[in-house]
Amino acid sequence: MHYKYKTNGTCSKEIDFDINDNKISNLSFTGGCNGNLKAISSLVEGKDIDYVIERCKGITCNNKNTSCADQLAKVLESVRG
Repeated sequence: MHYKYKTNGTCSKEIDFDINDNKISNLSFTGGCNGNLKAISSLVEGKDIDYVIERCKGITCNNKNTSCADQLAKVLESVRG
């Protein structure tokens, strides 16, 4: 299933991804730090969403209370069922 999520409080504006058999694929971010977000996308490709949530939840960026990784964890929590 394909998901599109508008981020909150980050430089990136949107997260797009697919979930099949509880695994994340085709993750991409719109906006934000291009290289870092490509790295996150590559590192989580094919990973179980619970693993990604555990690794990314609570990560902050600079003086913000969230980050692109944390926003990913939040949307994954909301769709995991």
